[in-house]
Amino acid sequence: MIDFLKKYKAFLIGFLIIIPLFILLDYINVLNIPNDQPVEVIVITVFWALVVGLPIHNYQYLKRKKKAVIGITALFVLFFITIVIDSFMKLPDNPITFILLIIFWCGLAYFLVPNFIKKYWKFIALLYTPLLLYFFYLRLFSGDLEAYLKVKQETPFYIFFLPIPIFFFLWIFEQWKWVQELKKEKSKTELSLLKTQINPHFFFNTLNNLYALTVKNSPQAPEVILKLSDMMRYTIYDGEKETVKISEEIEYLNNYIELHKIRYKKSVEITFNHDIDTNLNIPPLLYIILLENAFKHGIETLAENAFIHINLYEDNNFIYFDIENNFDASELNNSKGIGLQNLERRLSLLYNQQHELSISSKNNIYKTQLKIPKHA
Repeated sequence: MIDFLKKYKAFLIGFLIIIPLFILLDYINVLNIPNDQPVEVIVITVFWALVVGLPIHNYQYLKRKKKAVIGITALFVLFFITIVIDSFMKLPDNPITFILLIIFWCGLAYFLVPNFIKKYWKFIALLYTPLLLYFFYLRLFSGDLEAYLKVKQETPFYIFFLPIPIFFFLWIFEQWKWVQELKKEKSKTELSLLKTQINPHFFFNTLNNLYALTVKNSPQAPEVILKLSDMMRYTIYDGEKETVKISEEIEYLNNYIELHKIRYKKSVEITFNHDIDTNLNIPPLLYIILLENAFKHGIETLAENAFIHINLYEDNNFIYFDIENNFDASELNNSKGIGLQNLERRLSLLYNQQHELSISSKNNIYKTQLKIPKHA
């Protein structure tokens, strides 16, 4: 609410200007505020507050648009000329004055909110055309001036101002929608950036492993290259998708595990159990950072009896990824890697705090659980 008020404070300023001004003009008898027509007074006050607030709200836009400023200035000149003509002719609800005022208001709205007017001009015309035709009928064809003034007293003329709040709130809705789309686009951009940060980080470690095998002329090198090729294909093509089948993610993780098993000479126990509907959809590359950390900070630190236990399962509403590994405490680096930071940021963007990522360490065993809602 506070952010909303800050964004549209110009309209609050409009009220703070118009209300004291109306009171002052009424006090010096320049303006007559009727006490028996509160609805009309409120509607007209809101209308003029919006008129004053719009240029203030669009101040930065007007600074950049000199043509718009010139156009608005010309419109206000037209407005004052219209008022002078109306005062000189002393004709109640002069149709000529009315037409000139319509030109003024339409022109002002177009210069201040051009995109809104272009988008909703049909809706505006649909609301105002019957009202204008009704006015001209009463003013020109309902009889003489006395008959018109009598009808006017019996007719709630504030109906001509009622569409103004409708358009204002419609404009507010358009602003809100634009902000949401901007946030969504920003989130997509950040997600894309985070993926590009994750992938090089992972492949940097994998290529180091491959380099060690090629230096030793290991016969396992071709198999590593093939698995790495499959993983790169998944990362580059499937990683750009919003969601993938969880079966594809499982295969990706299995490839990663097998790739690491090839180079280990020590005793390593790795289990990966998955009791889950493989047709479920999840965002791609969601678990690789957690698995990578289990290898990097677990198996890599131990000379023997290293293990990684992985469980992937579901309940009615959530998907769970549990990973547990042991480590050598003397070799543990407590700094938070970029991979985990990126994962946390990505989860926040994807699930808006509907997920849970819990990490614990006890008795040289590292446990991590990622809980995410099932994809719709």
